[in-house]
Amino acid sequence: MRKLTFAVALIAGLGGASLASAAPGIPAGVSAPDAAVTTVQMTRMERRMMMERRMERRMMRRKMERRMMRREIRRDMMRRM
Repeated sequence: MRKLTFAVALIAGLGGASLASAAPGIPAGVSAPDAAVTTVQMTRMERRMMMERRMERRMMRRKMERRMMRREIRRDMMRRM
């Protein structure tokens, strides 16, 4: 039992030490300064493509919701029989 407790404490200690000494995800030299980042206006084609993707996602989500509702209704009908 002591060995198990010691092993758990050792793993927790090593895990905590590795997280505390982790390097940052993006080095400061690689990221662009705020002055270099600008916003640009989307073209009609880009906006249209974005809207099509959004509509497709919405249709997929609604289809899934309808399918789930039908499944639930069928399940309720089978329980009543």
